[in-house]
Order: sequence, then C-alpha cells, then structure tokens
Amino acid sequence: MITLTDLARLAQTYAADLEHTVAPLRIGTTVHDTDRSPVVMATVNLSRDSTYRESVAVSAESAIRKARVAVAQGAHCVDVGAESTTAAAARVDVDEQIDRLAPVVKTLAADGIVVSAESYHPEVISAALEAGARIVNLTGTSDEQAVFEATARHEATLILCHATGANVREIGEADLADPIEHMAGLLAERVERARAAGVEQIAIDPGLGFYYANTVDPTTRVDYQTRVLTSTFRLRRLGLPVCHAMPHAFDLFEEEFRTAEGFFTVLARLGGTGVFRTHEVGRVVPVLRALATLSVGG
Repeated sequence: MITLTDLARLAQTYAADLEHTVAPLRIGTTVHDTDRSPVVMATVNLSRDSTYRESVAVSAESAIRKARVAVAQGAHCVDVGAESTTAAAARVDVDEQIDRLAPVVKTLAADGIVVSAESYHPEVISAALEAGARIVNLTGTSDEQAVFEATARHEATLILCHATGANVREIGEADLADPIEHMAGLLAERVERARAAGVEQIAIDPGLGFYYANTVDPTTRVDYQTRVLTSTFRLRRLGLPVCHAMPHAFDLFEEEFRTAEGFFTVLARLGGTGVFRTHEVGRVVPVLRALATLSVGG
C-alpha cells in the first residue's frame, strides 16, 4: 500500500538528496527547467515486436504520423527506436535499423520536431544524428565511448540509461535491495566519462523499461518500478534531470492498461522525475498539468 506516511518518511530519510539542485535540460537551443515544467517524450516503435502495440509504427509513414499526433497532444520530443527492448524480441541488425530510422528522423527533424534516437549501436546513433536527431537515448554500455564522441560532435543531448549488462538486450539483474544507491554509483562514473568525451547536456534514466532477469515476475517488476519512481529524488545528488519510461503494469490494470501510465506519472512526478517517456501522451500531459495546477495547501 502507498500511504502519505510512507512518502513523508521517504522524504525525511533522504532529505539531503531532496535539497540538491538539478541542472536544467538543454536540447539544442531550448532550455527546460524540469523542476518547474516537465518534459514529455513520446514513444514511437519501428519494431513490430514492441509489446505496447499502440506505439508500433508499421511503416515510415505511420511513424511520422504518430510522431506528429504526439506533438500535437503536447509532447516536447519523440523517441524513435527500431529494435524492441523486450527480451524475446528478434534482433535487428545495424543496417536494417538505420534503414528504418533515418528517413523517419530526417522527415521529423525537417518538420521542426525534436527527435530522440534509441539504440545501443554507435553506427545507428551516428546515422540518426546525421539525419537530424537532437537526443541520444543510449540503452547500453559496451560501446559507450563511441556514442559519447558522436553525441559530443553533434552537440546533442544524451540520455544515459542505467544498464547492468552490455546493452538492454543482454541485461543482468536489478538491485532489489537498494536500487537507487546501486545505480547512482554506476551512473556517476558513466556521467564523468561522457563529460570527458565532450558531452555537455545529460539526463539519466534508471532503466525501468528494461527486462531484468530477477524482475520477470510481474508483481516483482511493478513493485521495483514503483519503489524507484517514488525514490527518484535520491538521484538529485548527481545534479541531473531524471528521465523515466512510464510503466504500464498489465497484470494490475488489465483491460484498462492504457490508464496505467497516467497513474505512474503521478508517482514519478512526486518522486522528482523531470522527463516522462510515455506511449500515452494524451493521457500523461493532462495529469502533469493537473499536478502543476492543484495544491494540497500547507
């Protein structure tokens, strides 16, 4: 059960982290103070294996249309990927990913839409940056130096995802005891390496959308996601905005699963999330607006 008492205790226990200042997020020439106004990142999947069927684009034209709709609904940027992160999904080779991504990125960038490219392959990321992507959503660790250098050359923004393996498809186990402390140390080291390579604009992502070996059970998975969402403010010590992929917890929400991301948006915002990666822009944007508008007094 989630209670106000538990939330208050969490905030009191880690009050020092809560007081840390987080840098604004700059994407190109636009600066976002994510503490004051969160950034919404829409999701468009160019892989038919993606589990969230509503985000799957069956062609470049479909992806472009979905991205334009998401921006009209209030998304600040659109994250496009060509390989599903689902453990059972087919691998997509580098050339095919580039063939899928490049024309979509190029068209959206020409429209003035801010595009994020999701991959762990340096070649895919470089191609997306050449096509006009302004954000790199890095879902791996094995080739990160090449990714850092490409990101720096293009003066792009980096979203650095916490991964316990070489990449999202070869992920290890999550730390279920104290996930925030575990990921804070690993992310801090990687942030320093990115900065040393010349990357100036960085956000961090705890990787809640990844399929860790020890969170296969749906109850364990959503419990882990909930604890990380509500404790996100503990990562403020790194001084960077936090991006989260909103969970959808099918086992809890069943036929109403499309409302789940709105529910988790509340927990994420209360926990200090600044960038919301979502399949449900039309549902998440009003929730964030309500949280910004309403007050509990005090």
